[in-house]
Amino acid sequence: MSAPRPRSGSSEPVDGILVLDKPAGWTSHDVVARVRRLAGTRKVGHAGTLDPMATGVLVLGVNRATRLLTYLVGADKEYTATVRLGQAAVTDDAEGEVTAAPGAGTTGRDAVEVAVAALRGPIEQVPSAVSAIKVDGKRSYARVRGGEEVDLPARPVTISRFDVLDVRAARAADGTDVLDVDVVVVCSSGTYVRALARDLGTALGTGGHLTALRRTRVGPFALEQAADLDVLGAAHEAGRPVPLLSLTQACRTVFPVRTLSDAETAAVRVGQRLTASGQAEPVAAAAPDGHVVALLTDRGEAARPVLVLDPA
Repeated sequence: MSAPRPRSGSSEPVDGILVLDKPAGWTSHDVVARVRRLAGTRKVGHAGTLDPMATGVLVLGVNRATRLLTYLVGADKEYTATVRLGQAAVTDDAEGEVTAAPGAGTTGRDAVEVAVAALRGPIEQVPSAVSAIKVDGKRSYARVRGGEEVDLPARPVTISRFDVLDVRAARAADGTDVLDVDVVVVCSSGTYVRALARDLGTALGTGGHLTALRRTRVGPFALEQAADLDVLGAAHEAGRPVPLLSLTQACRTVFPVRTLSDAETAAVRVGQRLTASGQAEPVAAAAPDGHVVALLTDRGEAARPVLVLDPA
């Protein structure tokens, strides 16, 4: 992906994608609020939240780029994580109260590898009860914190990679003999890595929860490209604008590109259909000069503009 281009000091609204490395302890809403101040606009959204404990890639859209987020939410994601076996937690991560501590002192790496392998591929996963999923109009986490029992239905997800990097014996603060397992996970949108930790513990006859989680990739956007919030804040104080990926850069990174003729470009700008692109996924339609004017989706024998970024 090409490097972000700094914007000029113009007062004109700027549009683009910002890839951030979310710090620990911040909610995704906290990050959005901070970027609103840095970018000088209320129109900022994200393409999928991270829990406060988690760090790593958070993709934000600024101004018109918020319209692209719908197409990024479903991207696959990659994480590194540490699973603690031997203790269960109400939140399935280290932020919640430990609810059981059967220990895992006798669990070996071979057993862990077998249990991990069984959780790869297409699976039915029950989301963590302390999640943002709504139950009868109320967030599941709010019901749990209010003392309610919540049973969420399983949903299909795909775990395309779940590999063990390291296994270490440890002793928890309460004296429980535990096993800390470093893993890498690549999964479909909607997967709860916390739930993977819980289910790994259950499969091994003990408890399991996350003690660390770092998102290293969202679709094509990787951690190496992510900006640091403190650095952005210092740049803002020095009068420098937030460096954004332009709409064209973002679309060319995420989608296949179809180069249009002048006549096709004019037609797309007013919402007219073209001949089908032959792609199952949305296509970035680029004008002859290279900039992206719209996203197209095939409907039968025609390609229909579903998002016009450069109207007539």
